[in-house]
Amino acid sequence: MKQIRYNTVFFSLTSAAMGVSLIACKDKKSENTVSEKPMNILYIMCDDHSYQTISAYDRRFIETPNIDRIATEGVRFTNSFVANSLSGPSRACLLTGKHSHKNGFTDNTKTFDGSQQTFPKLLQQAGYETAVVGKWHLSSEPSGFDYWNILTGQGDYYNPFFIDNGEKRQIEGYATNITTDLAIDWLDQKRDKNKPFCLLLHHKAPHRTWMPDTCDLDWKEDSVFPLPETFYDRYEGRKAAELQEMSIIKDMDLVYDLKLADKENEIHSQPGLEKAGRAMYERMTPAQKAAWDKHYDPIIRKFKDDKLTGKALAEWKYQQYMKDYLRVIRSIDRNVGRVLDYLEKNDLLDRTIIVYTSDQGFYMGEHGWFDKRFMYEESFRTPMLVRYPGGIKGDIPEMVQNIDHAATFLELAGVSVPNDIQGDSYLPLLKGEHPDNWRTSLYYHFYEYPAEHAVRRHFGVRTERYKLIRFYNDIDCWELYDLQNDPTEMHNLYGQEGTEEITKQLKEELLRLQVKYDDPIRESVTEVK
Repeated sequence: MKQIRYNTVFFSLTSAAMGVSLIACKDKKSENTVSEKPMNILYIMCDDHSYQTISAYDRRFIETPNIDRIATEGVRFTNSFVANSLSGPSRACLLTGKHSHKNGFTDNTKTFDGSQQTFPKLLQQAGYETAVVGKWHLSSEPSGFDYWNILTGQGDYYNPFFIDNGEKRQIEGYATNITTDLAIDWLDQKRDKNKPFCLLLHHKAPHRTWMPDTCDLDWKEDSVFPLPETFYDRYEGRKAAELQEMSIIKDMDLVYDLKLADKENEIHSQPGLEKAGRAMYERMTPAQKAAWDKHYDPIIRKFKDDKLTGKALAEWKYQQYMKDYLRVIRSIDRNVGRVLDYLEKNDLLDRTIIVYTSDQGFYMGEHGWFDKRFMYEESFRTPMLVRYPGGIKGDIPEMVQNIDHAATFLELAGVSVPNDIQGDSYLPLLKGEHPDNWRTSLYYHFYEYPAEHAVRRHFGVRTERYKLIRFYNDIDCWELYDLQNDPTEMHNLYGQEGTEEITKQLKEELLRLQVKYDDPIRESVTEVK
């Protein structure tokens, strides 16, 4: 079993010993009896929530008081990253504590092998009651959960279908509200309250197509957001960035993404996306359509009248994208507040670790993009806020990755961490410790190509200051960035005079990580010189 000590105490889960918070209590037999109070686990994960749109990280766009509350009462991780910036693979990394090549779910065409070891199964064995509610997106049915109620596929914002422990049913309403309702109902009515719980609360939002709740449709309508300084990036020296198909200017669809499904059927876009965009409207109830039409019909009429082209069209698309995305975040924040209020009202807040994060980062117009996938900072980096009762408050600068959650939750529960889990427990960091042997570099590997958005396969290493990326498959190129002097990653330094030594060091570190994590890619495409 994996033993990560960092001067922390390990507890074994036997009978009533479930958790890590010790309290003295009295009973009829002895005044010196000690019992262990179980620590619950609530893991809240959104889909594609950028750190730029959480006010605990960035106040340019939106205030998120409920999400921020987790940071205010706990910690903000300032260097949190993913191992593979894509929805399904990220979820597989969470469950297994392993990189994609080890858990087998390298891209969204795969099916997750539910027979393999996951941290919910290990918590179940240790006496925890486990549940997952909301987005699953791993093709197979959940395993290791006493209760699961998941969205079908990517899920729909309006009137979505859920699979309730195997039974499919449609629920009227808005997905973020419904997912929260189901989670609170499980906490309040369905779980065994004599056991500690582990609840994975996974929201579909703010995944594409950023459809706001009807109550949020007009919010921020008069706002104008400044263009990112890299919005008109020309991608000099970055071949893979040039070849992508996730440009707001070129690839963001008028009907599917920007809601211009006009009644006159005069606005047309990419055939498949247009059809899907019009179908999303048709699944609404009459009341939902009425609210939707009240907001979008005037926008559609003005768009037709203005006949925008060129930069004017590109910047109009950016503004519409930002407004809808932020409206979706407003709903997320409101529902996070509902969950926190429930925990507080039911005296669970100080017996529950709460993690808020996203399955990856997202582009808010940086480099002219939406979506994720690249190892560049906006998609590689993810928000992570943790409220740990009895832990420290403030910022934690150490590098963490989504493969670390499994080890953390197991250590928190007093369960030995299996040796094959590749992540490290960040519980010591929550306690204010700074382990001398904490990681100083991160490994990343993205696989899904050819596929939507045309982001080429690549892997790389990131240290505190530098990032080295290798694109492979149908192209063969390297990229090197000095994040201190070039935080927006506009200048590829690979091959430039004076970078020979740092390039050599980074290639050596890259190979070390590929060997450490047993990634077979090193045998065929990595050559360190």
